[in-house]
Amino acid sequence: MFKLLKKGKYTTSLASVLAITGWFSSVFTLPAMGQTQSSTFGSDYRACAGRLLRLGITPEAASQNCAAVLRPRDFSNCVTRIQRQTQVAAADILPSCRSARRPEDLATCVVNISTSKRDSFDPSVFNYCGRSLLPARFASCVVGIRREIDYSAVQAMDTCIDASDRLGGLLPSFLPGNRTPVNTPVPNQSQPNQFNRTFETTPIQPTPVQPAPVPQRE
Repeated sequence: MFKLLKKGKYTTSLASVLAITGWFSSVFTLPAMGQTQSSTFGSDYRACAGRLLRLGITPEAASQNCAAVLRPRDFSNCVTRIQRQTQVAAADILPSCRSARRPEDLATCVVNISTSKRDSFDPSVFNYCGRSLLPARFASCVVGIRREIDYSAVQAMDTCIDASDRLGGLLPSFLPGNRTPVNTPVPNQSQPNQFNRTFETTPIQPTPVQPAPVPQRE
């Protein structure tokens, strides 16, 4: 092949060989990438099932819960963190972490509220953290209020969830503060509509046509 190159011949054949070689390399590379991605997702589900089993969840419940979530690793992290830091039974944590949009943020919310003071664990914290669109911020609100005000956990959570759910007054009124709305006049139904009036037309009289003069012969 190198001899052919030196002679300057068979350039088209060499280009064809290189194109075929590149095609074969791309074809055989795609399955490898797919296998790597598949193995990554498989390891996530495997890690999820293993963590739930170590927390005392039955094999059937572990397989069903890990298979039902989109991010099994985040889901198992949520259950594991709440169980270790609040000592709540893992089986009672599964529904909240499984239905959360962001399982790890839910875990942050539940743990921060439950461990901010030495109170007995209130199961309603799952409901409050699940309702909030920003669980971490909601937990910061609850913890901050309770540090300065003698509120129970439920009182602080009610206050913070009401503030986060208040959506009124966000839309503008589209009227400046120093103006009053202009009343649009209502048309009088007794008067005929100007668009329904019948217009009379004057007939156009045709103009008589004068015959052209005939030239006289001499």
